[in-house]
Amino acid sequence: MSGGASPGRSRWLSSTALIFYALILGVVLGHFLPAETYPWAYESFKFLSKAFISLIKMLVVPLIFATIVLGIGKTGDVKAVGRMGVKALVYFEIASTIALVIGLVFANLVKPGLDLKLPPGGDLALAKPKTFVETLLHLFPSNVIDAMAKQDILQIVIFATLLGVAAAHVGAEKAKPFVDFFEATVAVLFKLTDYVMSLTPLGVFGAMAGAVSHHGITVLGSYAKLVGSLYAALVVFALIVLVPALKLAGVSVRRFVRKIRDPFLIAFSTASSEAALPRALERIVEFGVPKSVAGFVLPAGYSFNLDGSTLYIVLATMTIAQAAGRHLSILEQVSMCLVFMLTTKGVAAVPRASLVIIAAGCASFNLPGEAGVAMILAVDELMDMGRTSINLAGNCVAAVVVAKWEGVLGPEASEAG
Repeated sequence: MSGGASPGRSRWLSSTALIFYALILGVVLGHFLPAETYPWAYESFKFLSKAFISLIKMLVVPLIFATIVLGIGKTGDVKAVGRMGVKALVYFEIASTIALVIGLVFANLVKPGLDLKLPPGGDLALAKPKTFVETLLHLFPSNVIDAMAKQDILQIVIFATLLGVAAAHVGAEKAKPFVDFFEATVAVLFKLTDYVMSLTPLGVFGAMAGAVSHHGITVLGSYAKLVGSLYAALVVFALIVLVPALKLAGVSVRRFVRKIRDPFLIAFSTASSEAALPRALERIVEFGVPKSVAGFVLPAGYSFNLDGSTLYIVLATMTIAQAAGRHLSILEQVSMCLVFMLTTKGVAAVPRASLVIIAAGCASFNLPGEAGVAMILAVDELMDMGRTSINLAGNCVAAVVVAKWEGVLGPEASEAG
């Protein structure tokens, strides 16, 4: 789904524009229809938000399961993808881990959730925390159907990972019908997600109007802290990871920025990495990365190297925990990072798909997922633009780094070029 204007469609009526209109309208109506005076209006706002969240939750199990199986089934055999695949995966994991750490650091230092309030009626009842042994045992699903019914994302990830690895090792010929089935399934699920995400303006309107109606206009100040925290964290990530990576590769940072400016702006304005991919491939090849490297690393990066989304997911989940008054121990925060490192693989090219991961992650850690997602939904579009842009930039940097490691980066990319 592209957030930009479609052919023949005015930019003023693009998906992103409609979402901003909905946000502004939600603020205005929420302000003039306070919950105490107009309870019917508040209930209507809450209905729109909760209905949209329910549709998102509907996608959790099939989307994550199918994308993980497909991603690993097609590329999980490291020997098959060869030396370039190993180097790409190493870079992806290093960058993703640093993104997770930065998100945790900002969440613990800024604590944006302390100024936010969860919508009333959210699932605030917290289950008894599991012991360490119980947590380890929970990694082994005894009934995958039961795990899917309960939306136990951790057990689903474990099963999907094992299934994908098995598919990757039975041989391409035998696994082809299996992989083809999941490839078609993912395509259909992405289309269904497009349909659901087309309702995002209604969900944003309901979430913002409900928040302002219940808490008053001052709620925007609280959201500003969350949005500011994300953008500051993304800038820090770019400065301590992306720029040094380019420097270590011996390329011109200024020339690189000029080359990816167009796809970067496409990703920012549409909040869709998929919309920017064709242009990014073209520009990275022009920059000096061979087509064979760019054609492998960029698409793989959209499954395994979502740096901006990874950072956002951990920051948003910690924000929900803080708003719920739930203190997560260091062990719980590390466990959360490990879960997100797995669940963010494969769910790409779908605007606001991070909400799916956040909702599932909250369920795994006894956090109020439905109420929490509804809380951050009002400003998710603003944050989606930033994290999608960093996803794109991070994958472009990855292509340059892998090409340099392989010794095939063109001289035009060098500092002296």
